[in-house]
Amino acid sequence: MSLFSCNNCCKCNCIIAAVVSSIILGVVTAFLQITGIVTITTAFLWVVFGIAVAYLGVLTIATALARRESQYNCLCDSLSAILAGILGSILFSVLLLALGIVATSILSAILAGLVVGSFALTVTSTACLVKYFANCNN
Repeated sequence: MSLFSCNNCCKCNCIIAAVVSSIILGVVTAFLQITGIVTITTAFLWVVFGIAVAYLGVLTIATALARRESQYNCLCDSLSAILAGILGSILFSVLLLALGIVATSILSAILAGLVVGSFALTVTSTACLVKYFANCNN
């Protein structure tokens, strides 16, 4: 059985894989930010903020669709992970924009890791939601 297989819709492992990969990506980003190898720019933060706000519309539509099929837990898990990623992306990008980005600051590195991790959670959870609709909702 593959990690992303969905034979029984209520036992999907996709969200677990999405959370783990988002955490790993956030930690790697924070490390690269503190060492100065990668820097997060304000343009990137504005793009992440805009995409996260646009994802709120996707979440609204998906929630309306989920209301008809509330018997599946995978769908609710996907929507919860997407909402957590959206709110994290918005909150941490606004915080980082307000505080300013310093390449070797520990606080900037932590916030950059949280922004990228939250955004990765949003994208990967959306992929899980699309996979759910494609495979499990026949």
